[in-house]
Amino acid sequence: MAGHKPFGALIAGLDRPRVEAKKTALRTRMTLAELRAARRMTQERLAETLQVKQPAVAKIEKRTDMYVGNLRRFVEAMGGELHITARFADGDVEIANFADLGEPVLEETGAA
Repeated sequence: MAGHKPFGALIAGLDRPRVEAKKTALRTRMTLAELRAARRMTQERLAETLQVKQPAVAKIEKRTDMYVGNLRRFVEAMGGELHITARFADGDVEIANFADLGEPVLEETGAA
């Protein structure tokens, strides 16, 4: 067929290091909803783990401001760990204040 090229010919001209760098950047910066989806979790399953209803998970995923404890609980429910890091020109510093937080409580309204 006219205008069709073999797949190998199409990918031969790709700048592989640039593609890999973009893939890495996309994997290291995500919204909570993207992170949940990347972890192959549904809102329903995450809500079960957090012992809240699914609408609370949807609301949390849309928030731009929340308590650190609630964010930590959300991340831990997906099997991760939350670390808060401050970035400066001369280096990064992990903030230790949040290491000993008690169990946060996610309200059904999604308040956080």
